[in-house]
Amino acid sequence: MTASQEKRVSRRAELVRRLTELAPRHRLDAMLEEFDGKALVRALPAEDVYATIIDVGLADSTEVVQLATPAQFRAWIDLAAWQRDRMDPLEVLHWLRAARGDDDEDFVKKVRSLDIEVLELIYKKLVVVHDLEEDPDVDPQGTTMELVEGRYLLEFRIEGVDEAALRRLTYDLTTHNPFELSRFIEAVRWESVMELEEAAYQFRRARLEDMGFPPLEEAQKVFTWVDPETVGRPAAPSRALAPVTGYSDYVAAAFRGLDPVERQNLETEVRYLVNCVLVAESAEPGDPEAVKRLSAHARDYLDLGLEHYTGGDPERATEVVRETTLRALFQVGFSLTLQLKRRVEKLAHEEGARFGETWLALDDETNALQALLRKRPLKALKVPGAEPVPFRARRELAEMETLLTRVRAQRAVLQALLGPQPLEIIARFGVKLSELAPQRLFAAVVAWAEVDGVVEVAPFPELKVTELAARLFEDGPAVKLRASAGQRALAALRGRLQVGEGELEAMVARVLQSFAADFGATWVKDARVPRNQISALPLPP
Repeated sequence: MTASQEKRVSRRAELVRRLTELAPRHRLDAMLEEFDGKALVRALPAEDVYATIIDVGLADSTEVVQLATPAQFRAWIDLAAWQRDRMDPLEVLHWLRAARGDDDEDFVKKVRSLDIEVLELIYKKLVVVHDLEEDPDVDPQGTTMELVEGRYLLEFRIEGVDEAALRRLTYDLTTHNPFELSRFIEAVRWESVMELEEAAYQFRRARLEDMGFPPLEEAQKVFTWVDPETVGRPAAPSRALAPVTGYSDYVAAAFRGLDPVERQNLETEVRYLVNCVLVAESAEPGDPEAVKRLSAHARDYLDLGLEHYTGGDPERATEVVRETTLRALFQVGFSLTLQLKRRVEKLAHEEGARFGETWLALDDETNALQALLRKRPLKALKVPGAEPVPFRARRELAEMETLLTRVRAQRAVLQALLGPQPLEIIARFGVKLSELAPQRLFAAVVAWAEVDGVVEVAPFPELKVTELAARLFEDGPAVKLRASAGQRALAALRGRLQVGEGELEAMVARVLQSFAADFGATWVKDARVPRNQISALPLPP
């Protein structure tokens, strides 16, 4: 290689690195503005360019699609047009439309790079083939096109731009090799969709493995348990008294200390790890939302594993990634969450932890326990309707340990309220405990105690809601609990329940906050609370 060639290669490698730092729209523009944009696009991994195209949108990325190699284009079809083992022919057509530029020969090369089964599936699913020699009087309902000296009549099942694209593709196939087209149409007529799709899927799966998407058995190994106690380092003394809030980005810290070659190698390792997670979680490699979500999950587990390995010192992160594979770091991060899951499973088998399948705990704690018991243990968010997320710091695991202590205390309170005949107590509410929820049961107890000063486990009368609200909320335009709110309820509960003081106070405070969020605004506005505005407090039928 000459000096000038080496210089161009080095410059292109630097440009490729810089592209990864740009936003998708700017990354696309940079590809097209490069002096030799075609060489640049063709030098990039197909999956990287694909991610940019998906972020920007296929309609706005046609120039890049046209610059790609046939192999890159085939890879994009593999990523974009499949949902598990089923191919979407319209998606293939959309990519073919994007690939059609001024260079007809280059377009034909892209078409011919596709498996013949993929092309046959397009026609099998989108076209009805009529043999005019067998049925010269056929009267199709849709638009048609004659082929091979008038022997075949194609009836299109699609309309508009999709039909125009398929019609033009058919014309390309006709002019390229009319004799081959006759055999192709006969194959479309007689091959079954199932057999074509199975063959195309197997070819695609083999190519995905070549792109770095491993077989399922190999991918699942990243979620294999390793004992965290056997790896890692003790916490760094300088960080032992560090604040427990905030978040340290250990992955970013690891990358900062690497030289360009090491960084490139680690990026390749990251890509393979994410691919393993995608395959293990049965996500489509070409699904952009799944890629983003599971890439974030993989990074979170890496952060957790790096924090453990470094003893909580981000300055050690670069040293660790030089000595340890990302797979090992990921496994440790995931195994730390599995440890927590096993503690929850142990808790579930403790006597009285659950009534049937219902945890004897308040809502937030129940949501946290259910998230931890998933196949992949997750952290529940205190946002209604929000999906749980992976743990990303040991501090969050420690918070869950504290939560398990609270669950045991809440269980003691609820067990004392249910007494020796829990079925009779729950029957007063007219629904199963799983439908009622322990927090609403406890809310009824707090309401009774606050209004009447008694511990009563039963639905709270609708007529007493006005008195309850008057006791709880201050007068004024904003919802604000009185300083005395909950004191009467606490006094009644302390006299009846022999349980730990701290968690009882926290439980009462949580219930009062749920009342404020549920019907506080209605009370402040109208000085009354209609029944249909109350959900946190169980009322009689």
